Amino acid sequence: MPALSAVQSLIAASGDLPARLSNQEVLLRLGAASLFGALVGFNRELHLKPAGIRTQALVALGSATVTLVTADLVLESGHPNVDAISRGMQGVITGIGFLGAGAILRDRSGVQVHGLTTAASVWISAALGLACGAGLWRLALIPLALAIGILWLLEPLEAWIHRRNGTQAAPPPEP
Repeated sequence: MPALSAVQSLIAASGDLPARLSNQEVLLRLGAASLFGALVGFNRELHLKPAGIRTQALVALGSATVTLVTADLVLESGHPNVDAISRGMQGVITGIGFLGAGAILRDRSGVQVHGLTTAASVWISAALGLACGAGLWRLALIPLALAIGILWLLEPLEAWIHRRNGTQAAPPPEP
């Protein structure tokens, strides 16, 4: 697990647990998570989806906060308990699964499903927040670029497939 190896490498390099993160480092990680989530949410906002800029930014910020709180508690205890960080991350992913499930709806006929992309974007925002909270910048920036590419670049391909097949992306269900 990346967080596990990051903590282990810090311990191995210093021979001791690293000091707590500076306020500037915490602000950088939380700010980056918020920005990354907002960038994912920008696409959803342009498509008038309910999980837009603020929702995605808050999901990423919350995920980063859970990661930082857990890591800080591990560092404060003086004992490298990387299982605690792993459990915190698992809790975020489980909770986001419930949030994402709430975004997925079926139409009245039960045939068409809506909200899958929104649910997936909430999930990637949470993962980006976890990576930012852990300070794993490469594992935050590359998925961010891929997520934005998927949301922006594959949409025209999806529309072309629908036109070619004579199908149409269904409008959202009425409340």
